[in-house]
Amino acid sequence: MELEIRHLRAICAIGDAGSLSRAATQLGISQPSLTTLLQRVERLVGGRLFERGRSGAVPTALGAQMLQRARLLLVELEAFGSDMAGRAGPIRFGSVHMECVAALYTRLEDALDDVTLVVDPSSTGLALALANGHLDAAVIAVDEEGDLGLPRGVAQRIVVPWVPVYIALPAAHPLASAPEVELADLAGEAWVGPPGAEDGSLTTLRAACRAAGFVPRIRFEVPSGAGRQLIAAGKAVQLVEPTSQGGPGVAVRPLAGAPMRMRLVFCWRRERLTFRQASRVFAEVLGAYSEQALASPVFRSWWEERGAALAAAD
Repeated sequence: MELEIRHLRAICAIGDAGSLSRAATQLGISQPSLTTLLQRVERLVGGRLFERGRSGAVPTALGAQMLQRARLLLVELEAFGSDMAGRAGPIRFGSVHMECVAALYTRLEDALDDVTLVVDPSSTGLALALANGHLDAAVIAVDEEGDLGLPRGVAQRIVVPWVPVYIALPAAHPLASAPEVELADLAGEAWVGPPGAEDGSLTTLRAACRAAGFVPRIRFEVPSGAGRQLIAAGKAVQLVEPTSQGGPGVAVRPLAGAPMRMRLVFCWRRERLTFRQASRVFAEVLGAYSEQALASPVFRSWWEERGAALAAAD
């Protein structure tokens, strides 16, 4: 893991707000998600950045040094973004990691004159990039009850109000032969951490597992999509989006009762896409996702029964 702009923005938000709860509100994410992000950054830089107590979050010496440098860098980035705003150029389109990304890009090439695609597992990162003008549009997946906290200049439209989160497990696993998997039956497994953990997905996983009577053992943190080798080798299980095709040695199954659900949202900056363009792109996003859902032997029946109707109800 390397430091990213969203990490610097989060650290500065904590420093400016003086507490994790207020900073989380400003960033539009949950406090547990921000705590997880802070802990990851602290592990990366090798020391505590804030001392937390009843009075709030106070920077340590290392934290003060990082805040000073991060603020200077962010000022330069904001100035650069302002200089570039309004200039002609390709539409910068962001997307969370989905199986339909390649098909979506093909559709976007037809819908827009010039487009570049940025794939990021973090919905928080995509939302911040949109808010700051570094992306023009994006497809973002969030927890069903999650709030993106986007500014007024960014419009949004729900692609699908909710879809279930599935589980990827070794094809040789005894549970892989079942049509669906009880979350409680995964109590003894080693888990690959969910992508975009600071978005709240890790908090959601822990809450669902706690309700099922166990605490998940997060043993691996890997880039989005890179967990398949660990799963195929029989070393781990991982949450995946329901259109996931798995792969050699990997089986994808529904979780009984859909204990975790996510919402798919299309967002765009109004000054970069006209309403007509946004409507066309929305249709292409929904079309690409629906096409992938229908191609999935595991997810197809759910999509035919519920998903298409949910999407059409928007």
